[in-house]
Amino acid sequence: METIIRNARIQDGGDQPTFDIGIDAGRIAAIEPSLAADGEEIDAGGRLVSPGFIETHIHLDKSCILDRTWSEKGDLGSAITRVAKVKSTFTPEDVRARAIKTLEKCILNGTTHMRTQLEVDPGIGLRGFEGVLPLIDEYRWAIDIEICVFPQEGLLNNPGTDELMVEALKSGATVVGAAPYTDSDAHGQIDRVFEMARDFDVDIDMHLDFGPDADELDLEYVCRLTDEFKYGGRVAIGHVTKLSGADSKRFSGAARRLADAGVAVTVLPSTDLFLMGRDQDHSAIRGVAAAHRLLHEGVNCSLSTNNVLNPFTPFGDCSLIRMANLYANICHVGTRGDIIDCFEMVTKRSAQLMRLPDYGLAVGKSADLVVLDCTDRATAVAELVQPLWGFKRGRRTFTREPAVLHRPN
Repeated sequence: METIIRNARIQDGGDQPTFDIGIDAGRIAAIEPSLAADGEEIDAGGRLVSPGFIETHIHLDKSCILDRTWSEKGDLGSAITRVAKVKSTFTPEDVRARAIKTLEKCILNGTTHMRTQLEVDPGIGLRGFEGVLPLIDEYRWAIDIEICVFPQEGLLNNPGTDELMVEALKSGATVVGAAPYTDSDAHGQIDRVFEMARDFDVDIDMHLDFGPDADELDLEYVCRLTDEFKYGGRVAIGHVTKLSGADSKRFSGAARRLADAGVAVTVLPSTDLFLMGRDQDHSAIRGVAAAHRLLHEGVNCSLSTNNVLNPFTPFGDCSLIRMANLYANICHVGTRGDIIDCFEMVTKRSAQLMRLPDYGLAVGKSADLVVLDCTDRATAVAELVQPLWGFKRGRRTFTREPAVLHRPN
């Protein structure tokens, strides 16, 4: 064996037996109570070993720009406007440097897979794409990255954007996205994005239903097209803050429609909480869709970071454990099962959303792992537990020493 992780906890609870995980040729070769093999050994000390975390929705290209712009109003419209003004100054080199800063934070927090949303339009051209695309190969040693290209400032209303999206899809983008609320014909933008997806045989990941109430939901139209074009399991929608304003009947109806169509939902707690409710001077809405309730209705869901240190979200350390904990607080998650689901929404369920067949803690799977300083998933979320080691295809990618308390003699 190349590496053996000894005394690993792979089932929840300190009363569960530990196992040794043997890694060879970048894959999990064995999981046994006492593995009789030689190789570099790492003692997990009874700690939880999990498949690596997955960012299903993050914006590398516009991260870390608070030194250039700030959204004092703090709502979605002003954030789009502020970023649009500085985006024209971005260069591939600038995007690359900021993306690396964010990417390495993600790696250090245990992320091993990522789907980054990336803007193209006449203002930025393909400079953001040119800055991020080389990182797919440069950081393959630590993380797998896929690019979802989308029109943040409109598609039908923004001539030249369509051509740029097509060019990016021809040049290495593997997912196509949308932001229908930025066009006067939202359904027209959705139609065109589905057309691109079919032309290039790529998955779809849309920013959708970003607003305070559920009177009108574009998700219903997305589900209709998903059914029509047999795209179930290949469509995800992000934000869906309107569902946070839906009554139980409306919520359940939307959830059943999503589940039936096979459309997944990504909730982005930090951004949604920061941007929503800005027009209210008291009892402001939280604006975060209840992902765990959607899970109960059969909808696959993930939690993700979205924006980092920009006008959409002037915060972020790229910790998905922190995001799971934030979500649990916002949405009143209290049962042990639902807290575990928060962990699953940054691991197993995210892998399902991104259709990653080579993911998981099982013999034969790629050894993309993280060791957490706890013994179970619920504790990891509840106590914001730090990852101590990360592995990508069996190679250790980072080490974090456990904190030490220095008592007086």
